[in-house]
Parts: sequence; structure tokens; C-alpha cells
Amino acid sequence: MTPGRTSSVLARGGWRLAIGIIALLYTALVVFAVNFPALTGRIVDQANIIPAETRSAIEPKLADLEAKSGIQLVVATVTSLEGQEVEPYANELFRSWKLGEKAKNNGVLLLVAPNERRVRIEVGYGLEGTLTDALSKVIITNAITPRFKSGDFSGGISRGIDDIITVLTTDASEWQKRPSLRLDNQQTTDPATWLLIAALIALVTLLIVSPGFRWLFLNLVLNILVSSGGSRSGGGYSSGGGFSGGGGSSGGGGASGSW
Repeated sequence: MTPGRTSSVLARGGWRLAIGIIALLYTALVVFAVNFPALTGRIVDQANIIPAETRSAIEPKLADLEAKSGIQLVVATVTSLEGQEVEPYANELFRSWKLGEKAKNNGVLLLVAPNERRVRIEVGYGLEGTLTDALSKVIITNAITPRFKSGDFSGGISRGIDDIITVLTTDASEWQKRPSLRLDNQQTTDPATWLLIAALIALVTLLIVSPGFRWLFLNLVLNILVSSGGSRSGGGYSSGGGFSGGGGSSGGGGASGSW
């Protein structure tokens, strides 16, 4: 592996670790009481920007993807990020909904926050090697945000879903031939290093100076360990017939964009 490629891999890993630490701090401190929308189906349109005909066209594709591959792809629009950045919000929403099968972590979340003009593709652990950060960024840049800029939320979401499904279900050699999904060779500067350092400093400082935070932190870790050791079936539907996550998780993989 070349030095440039090694640094790129380390940067991506640092970004995901930083997101994980930030999400942990966010959950343990409970400083911001974020009210996530309920997971009522494969499309959760809290912002009310997806027309009925678009929903009818997208939902069968999402259901077919899950039936054939087990991959749980969910679209969510929210009225507000409640003062948060889109990355930790999307990661916490993904974890709250537990998208994807628990054993495979094969969930994907397409999150749109129209009021903040932000969009993110959040990817479960098990799909990071397929729906990479770079490909997620290409989809957002080429398929989604150009349409959002013209007010076409329906078109941007539809095209984004189509391209995500294409990447998840098509051999890499095939999608690399498609101009709409082709990667370029440009490298962007990743702020992961500074974000990771800041997150680690904040975590260590709080653990040292705050007994209350130490108690919250240890209890949170214990709860995570206990819940991860439990059993849960991996289907997308609960026994009551409603839609639910399958127990999956995400470590911050994916990409974000704005318009």
C-alpha cells in the first residue's frame, strides 16, 4: 500500500472513530434532548417533502432489496437537526433505529434535512467496503444535491436511492464504467485528525473531572455490552407486523453534502 493510500485509510478510520466518540459523548451526557422520529416504515418523511407517487415508486425497491439481499435501506427526512451536525445526528438516528441485520450490520440510511440544507448517506459496518465513503460522496454530489438545488427533492431522493441500490447490487467492475458513479482521483483534506484529537481530549477531561460523567459513561458501556450479547432475529419486521430495524449499527461510514 502506498504512503498516500495508507494516510487516506488512516484518515477515514480516524474520522469514524471520532464520530463514534462524539456519539458516545452525546449519548452519555444527554445534553441535547434530541427527539428522533419513530421508525414507521422504510420511508419516514417527517419534513413532508416526498410526494405520494414518489413514495409508491421507491418503497417496492427498498422492500425488494431487503428481500433479496437482507440489506435494509431506509429514507428519512427531518424537520430539524435540532442544532446538531448532520454526521452525529445521522449516526445516532441509525443506531436508535438499529438498521440492518445484527449479525451483518448491513443497513443504510439516506437522511435529508431540508431546513438545514444537509444530506447524508450513513452506512452500516458491514457495507463500508461496498458502499464506500468515496462512492457515497459521488452519489450525493452527482445524483442528489444538483436536484435539491432546484427544489426537486423527489427527483434527488429517487435518483440517490437508485444509485445506492446499483452500488449495493452490482459488481464493482460494472459501476466503475458508469460516468454517474465513477470515482475521480482527487483527494480532499480530511479533518478527521483534529476532530479525533478534540473528541479524545473532551472524553478524557470529562472522565477525570466529573464523577457523575464517569458513572454515566460506565453504565452506558455496560448497557452496550449487555445489549450486544442479547439475541435478536434479523428480519425487518417485528412480530406485531410493523416495520423495525434488525439490530444493526454504524460506525460513521458514509458521506455528507449540502446545497
